[in-house]
Amino acid sequence: MKSLSERVERLAPSGIRRFFDLAGSMDDVISLGVGEPDFVTPWNVREASFAALEQGYTAYSANAGLVELRQEIRLYMQEKFSIDYEVADEIIVTTGASEGLDLAFRTLINPGDEVIVVEPAFVSYAPLIELAGGIPVAVACQAEHGFTIQPDTIEAAVTDRTKAIIFCFPSNPTGSVMSRDQLADLALLAKKHDLYVISDEIYAELSYEDEPTCFATLPDMRERTIVINGFSKAFAMTGWRLGFTCAPPAISQAMLKVHQYGMMCAPTLVQFAGIEALRSRHKTVPDMVRSYRQRRNYFVKALNDAGLPTHSPGGAFYAFPYIGGTGLTSEEFAEQLLLAERVAVVPGSVFGASGEGYVRASYASSIEQLQQAIHRINRFMQQLKHQPTELSNHSS
Repeated sequence: MKSLSERVERLAPSGIRRFFDLAGSMDDVISLGVGEPDFVTPWNVREASFAALEQGYTAYSANAGLVELRQEIRLYMQEKFSIDYEVADEIIVTTGASEGLDLAFRTLINPGDEVIVVEPAFVSYAPLIELAGGIPVAVACQAEHGFTIQPDTIEAAVTDRTKAIIFCFPSNPTGSVMSRDQLADLALLAKKHDLYVISDEIYAELSYEDEPTCFATLPDMRERTIVINGFSKAFAMTGWRLGFTCAPPAISQAMLKVHQYGMMCAPTLVQFAGIEALRSRHKTVPDMVRSYRQRRNYFVKALNDAGLPTHSPGGAFYAFPYIGGTGLTSEEFAEQLLLAERVAVVPGSVFGASGEGYVRASYASSIEQLQQAIHRINRFMQQLKHQPTELSNHSS
């Protein structure tokens, strides 16, 4: 038989899913691995979907999504970020933010184009770039800078083939946040080198200290920025698969062509749930954010006390502790912790080479579960201290 696509053959399976599947085959596992809220979708949001079903809204929507939902997205972007997008030609409702990413890459990239990926990064970025025929170019954020972008490192990676840059703040996996002034420096660089910007803002609602900045609101950035957002994280709707993109007309309408052929439209019932989620966000989201902040405060301190240096994330729901001092690689640490103590975390290496030496641990779990996880992690760290020979072998 003829061979399969070389691009697909080159792709490695998701490192997150490998550990998730391994944990799923074991008993008594505390999973801090998958980036998913532990909250159930609010009842009023679920009820909106039931009502739509009862009323017979089971047909396709417009390709770009229900007009009512796009209107709510427009109002949301106006209120939250003080930016206005036209319902008719600048907003697309997608099947999850992940589809939005795919649309952005396939719309922007010609074969051989380079896209700068700010790492540590969500595991889908580089594979989606490659599937679109592009070349991902990793640029590392360092712990000493709070895992924020340093513009000079970006500029050093720019070539005449660089087409775009993608980043996510608040960050997955580090939880780091970029201030408006820091992002403004990056905007100047994007304008200087005529780069498109893909700003993944899926965690924007989950910011603990300062209001997040939508990158498109920075001077001269609206016309070159694709904003990716969605309902999974802030609205506890991961399984609903609902997202949206905001971009200037020329880009958005090109993305819509890809969406028309690849997906047709997001599920109609889910879109009705999205309408209610946006309309009721002031009643539901703040409570979740407060809970995540409390868990962050406990969990980050406990990890530091356990001997795993961890910076305090300004958003999202991830801690990114440094495990390099144990002498283990991130994959070894994650696997041994899972096998010895039944705690599942994700090796930092799956988020790019700069993630090596760290693991990602989600604190989107109950305080009780986090306390039990910390108890097991402390026990694991004590066990490692009594294995000097093994650790020295790893360190050499």
